[in-house]
Amino acid sequence: MNTLPILKLRRGKEESLDRYHPWVFSGALVQMPGEGSGIEEGDLVQVVSSNGRVIGTGHFQIGSIAVRMLSFDETEAIDAAFYRRRLREAFALRETLGLRRDDNTAFRLVHGEGDFLPGLVVDVYGPTAVLQAHSPGMHFAREIIARELVEIPGLGVDSVYYKSETTLPYKAHLDPQNAYIVGDFRGDEAVENGLRFRIDWLRGQKTGFFVDQRDNRTLLRRYSAGRRVLNMFCYTGGFSVYSLAGGARSVDSVDSSAKAISLTDANVALNFGAGAGGRHRSFAEDAFKFLDNMGDGAYDLIVLDPPAFAKHRSALRNALRGYQRINARAFEKIAPGGVLFTFSCSQAVSKEQFRLAVFSAAAQSGRRVRILHQLTQPADHPVNIYHPEGEYLKGLVLYVE
Repeated sequence: MNTLPILKLRRGKEESLDRYHPWVFSGALVQMPGEGSGIEEGDLVQVVSSNGRVIGTGHFQIGSIAVRMLSFDETEAIDAAFYRRRLREAFALRETLGLRRDDNTAFRLVHGEGDFLPGLVVDVYGPTAVLQAHSPGMHFAREIIARELVEIPGLGVDSVYYKSETTLPYKAHLDPQNAYIVGDFRGDEAVENGLRFRIDWLRGQKTGFFVDQRDNRTLLRRYSAGRRVLNMFCYTGGFSVYSLAGGARSVDSVDSSAKAISLTDANVALNFGAGAGGRHRSFAEDAFKFLDNMGDGAYDLIVLDPPAFAKHRSALRNALRGYQRINARAFEKIAPGGVLFTFSCSQAVSKEQFRLAVFSAAAQSGRRVRILHQLTQPADHPVNIYHPEGEYLKGLVLYVE
């Protein structure tokens, strides 16, 4: 017998949910629960159609996305057993992908809607899992999730760090504290495709490392031999380390953050010794200024992997201008026969919009440009086929004559 609060949809608003889209928008509800309704942020609720048909169960929150659906089976309880099943299914997929190996201990275990756990991200770095909640409901379920993570056979995780101070809605007044839920510090080194990285999940961005670029870093490695490489917005230096491993003649890493530069230098040293025998230099400088001031033809491989220029649709126009501007500079400066890896991680920017911005930049430069590869996120960041919004990472590899 159902004891969960019920939220009713307006007539016709069940269509997307009948196609298993996992979001219920506030405007689709007959009435948004308010003060005194007995429904609090993070509560489990049952969603029903306008005629009372049960659609499923999800986490309620205040905002444009009012419910994140966890199950479309009205008989399925959202309890520890539910999280156990979903987490083990997620790990089974990663095992199918062959991601848990001696030479690869860094990967994403849970990718929100892509793993049917909307609002939850879990990245694994060796024996440590970093858990990040993007919804109040997952915040309240964090201890259950952490306990289940360390019990997954074969995963090898015995420590769970909770890092959600910057990802939860600030209006929810949850006051999350970044801290270990299970275990404690087990070392900060992980291995990706045989290359070693120090991961700063305590103070770094996101969960400490951008595992979503693993496949694209592997591709870059193939293009790096003998080239002069510029890695813009380098953060922890992932692309720089792969370029050096691929035999780059030289690699320059640029980031506006001195802290990021120190992480890059540490990761280069971890794999190749300090400065990689004179092949690596780093610069704590603004990316746009660096591109403006560098000489023409100084690099024949450039990586542009900026932070999200548009975190919300309201910033879309300025973001597209930013992508066009920075790509135009790269097209103007790169050496003839150069290769440009350029990315957008802004979910608000579509593949078509990003490609148009890069096209406009190419036309502005007057260079002849060909597309070699069209890139996206790796398989451990799966896209739920019913939730196309989950495809957020866009990339192009371009040959510039």
